[in-house]
Amino acid sequence: MPNLLQLYKNAYSGLARNNWYLSIVMFINRSGTMVVPYMTLYCINQLHFSVEQAGYVLALFGVGAILGSYIGGWLSDRIGFYDMQAVTLLLGGSMFIVLGYQHTFISMCIGSFVLSFFNEAFRPANSTAIAYYSAPQNKTRSYSLHRLATNLGWAFGAAIGGFIASVNYKLLFWVDGCTNIFAAFMLLRLIPRSTYIKPVKSVIKSITSTSAYRDKPYLAFIVLVTLFNVCFYQFFIMEPVFLETQWKFSLRFIGFLLALNGIVIALVELIMINYLEGRKPILIYIIYGVLITGSGFALLNLLPPGPAAGILIVLIVTLGEMMSMPFMNSFWTTRAGEHNRGQYAGLYAMSWSAAQVLAPALSGQVIALGGFSLLWYSLFALSVMVAAGLWLMHNKLSDKHPEVAKQILP
Repeated sequence: MPNLLQLYKNAYSGLARNNWYLSIVMFINRSGTMVVPYMTLYCINQLHFSVEQAGYVLALFGVGAILGSYIGGWLSDRIGFYDMQAVTLLLGGSMFIVLGYQHTFISMCIGSFVLSFFNEAFRPANSTAIAYYSAPQNKTRSYSLHRLATNLGWAFGAAIGGFIASVNYKLLFWVDGCTNIFAAFMLLRLIPRSTYIKPVKSVIKSITSTSAYRDKPYLAFIVLVTLFNVCFYQFFIMEPVFLETQWKFSLRFIGFLLALNGIVIALVELIMINYLEGRKPILIYIIYGVLITGSGFALLNLLPPGPAAGILIVLIVTLGEMMSMPFMNSFWTTRAGEHNRGQYAGLYAMSWSAAQVLAPALSGQVIALGGFSLLWYSLFALSVMVAAGLWLMHNKLSDKHPEVAKQILP
């Protein structure tokens, strides 16, 4: 037991106080993420929209998220990540409350777009802040702490949201809005603006380019990450449907499996990252994680249905997630400079937003073509393709940019 406690102490020690504060802000923010998981049900059951209309509302939410990620990153480099976080939290919180009072299809579409724009514009600013406050040797652990706060907040919010939705859907919008606004005030209280020094554009450029949009290896990386995210999102989108309709799992057990993902991340990820960080090149860890995740999806076709198989697959996919995603954040931070971190963070956030739009549409088409079996094998094949692309990138960066390799390839 003392050795186990020492592992946790080592994993959590040495992280900047402001990164702990940012994680608290993120936990509060994500604890209020109650509207989005229930948006489709709200549109259909409360507003009496058709399924197609509800789909359009969610699609515009995704489009707003992509645009918000882009603009949020761009503005973070110009007005600073501190102001961007505070403003987007306040505006996003206000829009949640406003959206709760919209009842027509057009107003819901507009409101959904504007809400997601402000909601996602917060993410690049927050990611840039983590990089700003992190020491070079613990950036990956700092992002793991951030992921821990996000996962715990999401799990808490989704659970409480189900109870609130059963009482009154309108309360979801108020709680979501108020938690956003409270997170903004906590940011201002925990990290006073007077302690923040806005970086000026320096003569020291990023290690590859003055602009993320002209950094060809990074753009290739974003394409590959987007493809992987399309795969990973199926863990939350189509896998629960498969487990209920094909493996006949109860909703309660499916909920346990989804919760298990967050629990394992909370208990294991930081310890694992503390052990792995610096031992191998960043891209190698990402490749491992992508292949492990793809293997987890393939096992849905290969293992016999049953609770043990369901738990094993969740553990494998979670391992792949923990192996890849913290190091994805490390990759973009190593390529960015102080003057363009927002651009890099914005592009990375955009990859997630784009995948969130593409994942349900593409998986639905694949299932219609060849059923769930085709979907799971397709996700495995796509994961292998992504891993191959990352391996080629790893080799090219190692050969062409040895000075870059010192930072990206320890």
